Amino acid sequence: MRLALRFALSALLLGPALAGAQDPGAKRDPMQHFFSPTLGDLALEAADARSTGKHAVLIMYTRDDCSYCERMKANILALQGIQDYFRKNFALLAIDTRGAVPITDFAGKPTTERRFAQAQGVKLTPTLVFYGFDGAPLARVAGEIRAPQEFVLLGEFVATGAYRKTSFTEYNLANKKGL
Repeated sequence: MRLALRFALSALLLGPALAGAQDPGAKRDPMQHFFSPTLGDLALEAADARSTGKHAVLIMYTRDDCSYCERMKANILALQGIQDYFRKNFALLAIDTRGAVPITDFAGKPTTERRFAQAQGVKLTPTLVFYGFDGAPLARVAGEIRAPQEFVLLGEFVATGAYRKTSFTEYNLANKKGL
């Protein structure tokens, strides 16, 4: 697993020479290629994620006028290698912290994006929260992630279950040294 992650990071950073025919550094629209179309029912999204072998549900809390969100979408979430890795391992949803779109929360209760974000204690954007299939938060990072390597480490942190033993800050520091 560690060797595979290191290779994936190298491929992402060094481009097509290591990755073969596809260019993991190529950019694609993150709204089409990173985030999944949503049913608006988080419990159903979680059940689908479980049935397809994913590790968790990742929700990015965002808003339209968030420059940090836009920069993260353009510089991290638009990368094909990031998109491929995260789509393989997680259900990927975006929730507008000011949105009035009706959704159903993990407990089956009707709400709106805004009320759900408030109930989750989201105060700034972007905030990334990984949820277990039961809707329990597994890991949370508030603020922009600026490096693709750090974002992949965040995914590995959840996918490997490391979140049960340590914080992402500690995990990130320990694993950056080997890159």
